[in-house]
Amino acid sequence: MENFLNAFVVLANFVLIPGLAYGAQLALGALGVTLIYAVLRFSNFAHGDLMAFGTMATILGTWWLQSMGVGFGPLPTALLVLPLGILAAVLLALGTDRVVYRFYRQRRAAPVVFVIVSVGVMFIYNALVRFFIGVEDIRFEDGERFIIRPNEFEALTGLSEGLALRTSQLITVVVTLIAVVALFWFLQRTRTGKAMRAFSDNEDLALLSGIDPKRVVLITWVLAATLATLAGVLYGLDKSFRPFNYFQLLLPIFAAAIVGGIGKPFGAVVGGFVVAFSEVGLTYAYRRVLGHVLPDEWMPGGLAQLLSTDYKFAVSFIILVLVLLIRPTGILRGRVI
Repeated sequence: MENFLNAFVVLANFVLIPGLAYGAQLALGALGVTLIYAVLRFSNFAHGDLMAFGTMATILGTWWLQSMGVGFGPLPTALLVLPLGILAAVLLALGTDRVVYRFYRQRRAAPVVFVIVSVGVMFIYNALVRFFIGVEDIRFEDGERFIIRPNEFEALTGLSEGLALRTSQLITVVVTLIAVVALFWFLQRTRTGKAMRAFSDNEDLALLSGIDPKRVVLITWVLAATLATLAGVLYGLDKSFRPFNYFQLLLPIFAAAIVGGIGKPFGAVVGGFVVAFSEVGLTYAYRRVLGHVLPDEWMPGGLAQLLSTDYKFAVSFIILVLVLLIRPTGILRGRVI
C-alpha cells in the first residue's frame, strides 16, 4: 500500500498539481479568447501578448512596491498590484479597439480581415512589452514559496516521497475559481451580461431590442483584458515571465477554446483542463512512478516517457487538428470556425 501512495505522491507532484494549475491558467486565457469570438466574431491573435502586457505592468508595479519595502506577507506582492495590471491591459485593449478595430467594424469587414489585423496588433503589443521590460526570464514571485514542503510531508506521513504544493499553484486555482464563478454570474444574472449573450446570439435582433452595441463591445474588451491579465500574472507567478512564452501560449489557449467549443465560456474552462493534462501527462517521464509499483524485472529500460518535453506545444497542435477534423464544434458544440 505504501508503494502505491508513494507513486501517487510522485504523480501528484509532477502531473496532477501542475496540470491543475496550468489548466486553470489556460482556462482563463481561453475564456478571454472565446468572449471576443462570441461577441465580436473574430479570433484575436493578439490575446497572448495582451496577457504579456498586463503581466508586464504588474511586474513593474511589483518592483516599485518592493523598492519601497512594501510586501504582502506570505502572499506574492504582485497580487497587490494586480488591479494596476488589469487597468493597463484594459486601457490598451480599449485604445486598440477605438484606433484599429472600430474602423473595420464600422465597415463590416469580414472576420478574416479582423484576424489579419489582430496579427499586426500582436506584433505591436509584443514590441511594446520587449521595449519596456526586455526579453529575459523574470521571476517575480515572493513571499512564502511553499504551502507544503516535501521534507515536512515526509516527516508527517512517513512516506519516502514528499509532496510539494507551491503557493502560486494554490493561488492560481483559487483565483481562477473566483473569476470563473464571477464571470458566469455576470453573464447569467446581470442585465449587461444578458445583453452580451443576446448580442452574441443574434446581433441584428439585439440591436432592434435596443441593446447598445458600443456598451457591449466596451464590456467585452474589459472582461477579455481582465481575464488575460489574470491568466498572464498567474502563469508568470507559477513559472516565470518572458514575452516569447506568452506568444507560445497562444496555441494551447486557442486549442482549449476550440476543444471546449469556441464561443462557449464553460467549454473554454473544460478545454483548458483537457489541453493542460494532455500536455503534462504525455510529456512526463513515468519511470519514477512505475518504480514504486512494478517489480524490477518489469521496469522499462527508458524513462517511460511518451513524448519529450520539447514537444509540449506539439500536443496542443495535434489536439487542435484532431478536434477540427473530427468534431469542429468542440465538446460543447460551439461555433464552427
